Amino acid sequence: MIDTIAGMTVDERIAALYERDLTCRTLGITLDEVSEGRALMRMRVGESMVNGHGTAHGGYLFLLADAAFSYACNSYGPVTVAQAAQVTFLTPAAVGDELVAEAVERVRSGRSGIYDVTVRQAGGKAVAEFRGQSFVLAGPPRSG
Repeated sequence: MIDTIAGMTVDERIAALYERDLTCRTLGITLDEVSEGRALMRMRVGESMVNGHGTAHGGYLFLLADAAFSYACNSYGPVTVAQAAQVTFLTPAAVGDELVAEAVERVRSGRSGIYDVTVRQAGGKAVAEFRGQSFVLAGPPRSG
């Protein structure tokens, strides 16, 4: 529950968020780095993550990018959620590829923010570009 993290440092909040992030942990998505407005996450494409063409399903690429976006926009402490996001798929990823998603804040204004995420193969080739718009929830952290 989100209100159980009140009074923690940002690092403790991020660690608590990741501990509750069953989706990322189940899929083996690791949180490598977080700093204000930035996050780096990693995922290896498994056999169950491919589509009918034998390439990484776009939903998994979106999920990895969205996760990095989430940790980047929550790096300041207040509970922050996505209000919109879009992804552009650039090149296919294959089973066994290690993908790295790097989220970078572009702007924060009031309770809104814009973040760009590049998903790359370990060798550096861009697989997808993602842009997310964040919104800081008003009031104290809420449960649920």
